[in-house]
Amino acid sequence: MKRIVIDINIFMDFLFKRNGHEKVAEIFKHCIKGNVMGFSCAHEITTLNYFLSKSNKDKVKVRKIISGIMKRFKVIATDEEILTRALHSDIDDFEDAVIEISAKENDAEYILTGNTKDFKKSIVKSITPEELLVILRNDILEERKNK
Repeated sequence: MKRIVIDINIFMDFLFKRNGHEKVAEIFKHCIKGNVMGFSCAHEITTLNYFLSKSNKDKVKVRKIISGIMKRFKVIATDEEILTRALHSDIDDFEDAVIEISAKENDAEYILTGNTKDFKKSIVKSITPEELLVILRNDILEERKNK
């Protein structure tokens, strides 16, 4: 099973139906089925809540969306050790460095993002939804071939 940490822009693409959200939906289906273990950093959940609340005044609906994300994706706690290590990352953007260190600490194979350039210096490989779908399709084909 692939282990991925999901960058906030991927959640935003899906929730706000931005360009490429169909591919993200396909990946999320893999997460729900158990083919992929999806992770989100805790700080991303609070940021998502902020953006959802700005665009939707229905607090009940926003909380239901956030609750759904938390049920389907493992939330990585952001603690002092992760923050300290992120300060020493080669990645310039602190938030991205926190995602990188969180991914490393949780043995993620990939950081799923729409902005791979932000993670060029990452110790965990970053990939786009399109790239992950190719990997997953190849894994499925390989699995079928070995049966």
